[in-house]
Amino acid sequence: MKPCRLIINGDDFGASREVNEAIILAHHRGILTSASLMVSGPACEHAIDLAKENPLLAVGLHVTLVAGHSVLPPWQIPHVAAPNGTFQSDPAMAGLKYFFSRGARDELFNEIAAQFEKFSRSGLRFSHVDSHCHLHVHPVVLDAIMKIAESYRIKRIRVPADDFFTALPFLKSPLFAAGYALVFKLLTARMKRKLGARGFIFPRRVYGNMLTGAMNLDYVLSLLDRLPPGTGEIYFHPALPSFATVPDAGRLQRFRELCILLDSKAQAKIQRLGIIPSTYFDLEKDA
Repeated sequence: MKPCRLIINGDDFGASREVNEAIILAHHRGILTSASLMVSGPACEHAIDLAKENPLLAVGLHVTLVAGHSVLPPWQIPHVAAPNGTFQSDPAMAGLKYFFSRGARDELFNEIAAQFEKFSRSGLRFSHVDSHCHLHVHPVVLDAIMKIAESYRIKRIRVPADDFFTALPFLKSPLFAAGYALVFKLLTARMKRKLGARGFIFPRRVYGNMLTGAMNLDYVLSLLDRLPPGTGEIYFHPALPSFATVPDAGRLQRFRELCILLDSKAQAKIQRLGIIPSTYFDLEKDA
C-alpha cells in the first residue's frame, strides 16, 4: 500500500503582506508545506523575497484571471481586463466571457503566458500550477495552461476534485453544495482525462473547495482520519490580522485558517497517523 502523503498549501501568496507573513509563519511553526504565488498580487515581490529566504517552502503559480489584476497592461487585453487592469470579479461571468469571446480567448492566452514568464523571472522553482477561484477547470483556461506549462516543462497541476461526502457533515447548505459538487465532478473528470493523456500528474484528491470560506479545525481533524493512500492536498487561505482595516467576515476566516495551520492537535494527528508532509515535487513518488 502506498504511504499517505499530504500537501498542505497556502493560496494567494503575494496578495498582501498579511497573507505572505501568515504563510511563512504556518510553514515555520505549523503544518504548511507549499504555497501558490499570485504574480500580479500587490505584495508579490515581498512574497518572492520571503520564498527565497525559506527554500524548503515549495512555491507554485496561482494563475489569476478573475478577482485580481493582470500582469499585462490593460490596453493589451481589453476583452479580459478593465482599463484599471482588474479582471471580472465573478468567476461564472468571467468563464462565459472566456468561452464565447474569441478576442477574450486570444488575450487570455497572452495573459497566462505573461504570468508564467513573470514567475520564471523570479528565480523560484516551479512547484506546480493552480489558479485563483479554480478557474483552470474552465476548458479554455485549462487548454492554455497545459500548452504554456509544457513549454516550461512543468507537469504538476492541481485538480480540485474534493470529496463531497467527507465535507457533508460540515456544510451549512448541503443541497446547494451538492449541485456545486456535481459541476466540479464533471469538470475535474474532464481535467483528469486531458491532463493524464498529456503526461501531467496531480494529487489524487484536493480538499478545501467544498468548505471555501468556512474551513474549520473539526473538518480538518476529521479529514486527516480519512485520507486515502497516495498524495493528497488540503489548501488554505491564511492571513494575519490587518490593523489598517476594519475586520470583516473574510479577514476573520483567513485568520481562523492560519490558526488551524498552527494548531497543535492537527500537528499531533499528522505525526500519530504517519502522514508524510509533502509537496507537489513528491508526486513522482506515487508512480
